Amino acid sequence: MIMGGTARRPGVLSPEELREFVTSAGDTLVVVDARSMDFSAEPEDRSTHQTAPIAGTSVASPKTRARAVNLPWNRPLERPDNFPDALPSDWVEAAGGREKVPIVTHCNGGGRGEKMKQFLKGQGFLNCVNGGGPKDTENWAVFGDK
Repeated sequence: MIMGGTARRPGVLSPEELREFVTSAGDTLVVVDARSMDFSAEPEDRSTHQTAPIAGTSVASPKTRARAVNLPWNRPLERPDNFPDALPSDWVEAAGGREKVPIVTHCNGGGRGEKMKQFLKGQGFLNCVNGGGPKDTENWAVFGDK
């Protein structure tokens, strides 16, 4: 479980497991980006913003992903900032509802992504996995640049 030369964070899928999840999800895959656009609150998020734009921003880039939303994990409050309206209902319905919609969460490397995954599962989004993030280059190649 290596991530850019370091151990992969707890709860982050292996590249093989993630590839299987993404492939089976097909066009219904939703990506939840837990990074913050407030770089004063989360300075580390600036480091990956240029190469992996934060979902939902107006940054024009070939790396911007369809069916991705930014749902920043607020560390002091230990919850996302703008839930529950961040996930478009038509995406959820197209996949068969909260229990079935395939969701990959991520931040930079998986810490906040894991917290987001657990939060979403608690809200009934049961088909949710942690993909790590752009610092986990193996996993990012599976879902981040699509």
